[in-house]
Amino acid sequence: MEPISTALAGISLVKASVDFIKSNISTAQDIGQIAGQIDAMFTGQKQVQEASNKKTGMGLADQFGVQSVAKEMIDAKLAAEQVAEVARMVDFRFGHGTWAAILAERQKRIQQAKEARAAQRKVERERQQEMFENFKIGAIAVGLVVVIIGLFIGVLTATAGVIVK
Repeated sequence: MEPISTALAGISLVKASVDFIKSNISTAQDIGQIAGQIDAMFTGQKQVQEASNKKTGMGLADQFGVQSVAKEMIDAKLAAEQVAEVARMVDFRFGHGTWAAILAERQKRIQQAKEARAAQRKVERERQQEMFENFKIGAIAVGLVVVIIGLFIGVLTATAGVIVK
């Protein structure tokens, strides 16, 4: 997906999520009833940010033109305004500090996921290193066997030549 369409999809996702939250927050019994839409809103906001950061395949005029820069900035501001509006609604409906707690928990989970991915990559690198070491040991063993067999054949050939004469 190209950056412009990603940004459009992102801003549309933010708007749709905020509209859903606005229309359902007064009847929500707990935050779980709107949690999916909050996730979608964050996903849309991330798409807007990523579209702004991802400029591959675009000409310089497209990347740095006033229209492109203005659109990216306006989309980012619109998404931020929508998120701030949801923050106010959530705090008003569920008590002051609820939004801050949601953001803190989200950040904690993002960090845990990053750490888990880093640990997985480390385990994968160690496993590859171990396989490489095993391959080296196997290659050395095969090489030694070939050398020993070659020496044995050489000795037999030399001995057979001496016996025949």
